[in-house]
Amino acid sequence: EGGDQVLDLSPGDRVVIDQGLSCVSEGKKHLCEYCASGFSHQCEWYREFGITGLPGGLADFISVPAVNLLKVTSDRPATETVMTEPLACVLNALETVMAASSRYRFDADDPSDRIRCALICGAGPAGLLFIQALRKLYGYQGALVISEPDPVKRKLAERYGADTVDPTSCDLVDEILTRTGGRRVEFFVDAAGVGIIFEQIPALIRTQATVLMYAHGHGGTSLEAMNAVQFRVPTLLCPVGASGGFDEDGRPSIYRKSLHLIEDGSIDVGSLVTHVGAGLDSVATSFDVSYGSPGYVKAVTLVRDPEAD
Repeated sequence: EGGDQVLDLSPGDRVVIDQGLSCVSEGKKHLCEYCASGFSHQCEWYREFGITGLPGGLADFISVPAVNLLKVTSDRPATETVMTEPLACVLNALETVMAASSRYRFDADDPSDRIRCALICGAGPAGLLFIQALRKLYGYQGALVISEPDPVKRKLAERYGADTVDPTSCDLVDEILTRTGGRRVEFFVDAAGVGIIFEQIPALIRTQATVLMYAHGHGGTSLEAMNAVQFRVPTLLCPVGASGGFDEDGRPSIYRKSLHLIEDGSIDVGSLVTHVGAGLDSVATSFDVSYGSPGYVKAVTLVRDPEAD
């Protein structure tokens, strides 16, 4: 159902959702400093469907502000458009990187300050989206290495333009030192959330490199691992979420950009969705069986079978 004041959406429209509620979502007359400056995920009054106590995707019904919805205008299947939020998170993270006052940059005028080698640890959905965004959207032509033990994910990473390393069959530090002639990497992305990575970062990055802490988790290591990281004096960036600024209609600009990139085929998300379940009964299978199985990258559950329409 649609509210009386919703004029640009109709019941039955296919939409994607920005699940974060901000000042704009709530129709506040005066925006908080974060929403006003284009960082709505950090909204002072932020709430999120399925995260902060509000019902989420497994609820029977939810009521969503129209400005949090973007209409799907192509025939891309739901298994692809649902990737709008993960891609938007990656786009938001890279916008943070580009805006940072870092020593080494992708767009540096001085060649000595230009990023020569980027290393991404983890070729899950995020890592694979980072590769595509750097190559296709930012035009990065330098060395791009991804560390990933799964052969299926490594093959995808190579298709998208990365060189791959299997950290279970070699010493990652030695491999990076060899590939960079001892220089190490100027840009590092943790897209794995594995704690031991932080014990390796000091030996992987060049002094004053940029370290993008994208993944969460980091179990299995002590905070003491950060001591050696600090001595490398990195630009440490920790962007969270996908909700950034707003377009003139109040809808989230990064989400809109993300959806457009999926709809026009600029970014391949279809290859990342390796497991599709039908109905809520398949959710448990996605967690208990599909996750971690050979060839797994991303699972999607279709609550309603589109072929039944």
